[in-house]
Amino acid sequence: MEKVTIYNRVAVLRADCGVSRKELADALGVNFQTIGYIERGDYHPSLELALKMSQYFNVPVEAIFSLEPFKPLRSTLSE
Repeated sequence: MEKVTIYNRVAVLRADCGVSRKELADALGVNFQTIGYIERGDYHPSLELALKMSQYFNVPVEAIFSLEPFKPLRSTLSE
């Protein structure tokens, strides 16, 4: 079976909110290493964890995770 790549903006959202991996992990009830694995694409979160992230950052899940590479923020803002 072909490995699916899931792109994410977790690191960008964390930086924007000024929270560390540990702070995010604590808020979501996971180990801080899990956040690092997700950010690097080494681990795909469960639907439950993806929805918790969506609630935490107050953005739709599709703003955090995608099957297609995200456009650079600069080009997204200029649209």
